[in-house]
Amino acid sequence: MTHWKSGHVERGDVTLAFARTGGAKPPMLLLHGLAASGACWTPVARAFADRFDVIMLDARGHGDSSAPPHGYGYEDHVRDVISVIDGLHLEAPVLVGHSMGGMTAALVASRYPNVARVVLADPTFLTPARQREVYESDVAEQHRRLLRRSRREVEDDLRKRHAHRTAETIAHLADARLRTNVAAFDVLVPPNPAYENIVAAIDVPILLVTGDAGVVTLETARHLSAINPHLRVEVIAGAGHGLHVDRPDAFAAALERFVTFG
Repeated sequence: MTHWKSGHVERGDVTLAFARTGGAKPPMLLLHGLAASGACWTPVARAFADRFDVIMLDARGHGDSSAPPHGYGYEDHVRDVISVIDGLHLEAPVLVGHSMGGMTAALVASRYPNVARVVLADPTFLTPARQREVYESDVAEQHRRLLRRSRREVEDDLRKRHAHRTAETIAHLADARLRTNVAAFDVLVPPNPAYENIVAAIDVPILLVTGDAGVVTLETARHLSAINPHLRVEVIAGAGHGLHVDRPDAFAAALERFVTFG
């Protein structure tokens, strides 16, 4: 990724860092999930860099972006993304978001007219009960403990748990986790935005991608496609919540079909 450009957009006292493939091409803005980073999208960005100016944003509290002591709700992330779109003068970007980034992308597309298409990769469309379960778990405490570990230890653990992922992906994920501020986990505070209302309000083509072991079930996906005729669904076999790193080629193929054929 060293040949790609890097930069930042200022929004108040927050610096939002990004990398981009560049060129006079249509923009594609990639939004990562909690405890990830823009660099975790590298295989996808590489697959589309010949036809898109791919921008990989580090969310606040992640990667090279600044980490304020508070302000990690979805509304904060939405305002950040809109600031990046406006600040970089991105004309009708394709918006792609995973997990937390998927919810953010859906919110942006539901209320901001300057988006061409939106891709929701296993977004955090959780029931209220599941939201409470995640929030009341020890996931934030697990992250605090992780931050006391060495990079080698984190990489070794990721490699053991996800042996099918590439060495490049493991390295990006380890780096992202070690550079995620614990305050970023405040995004887990319930309630999440009401995803059915959000999806219903989107007036551009939508691709909802989930794995067969993902967060968004096929039943939920079918329900959402009935709510909004702009929405199409793709299920990636053999993928969990991290579908774009579990099956990057399959994810890129689904994205390719969507941006090429609609």
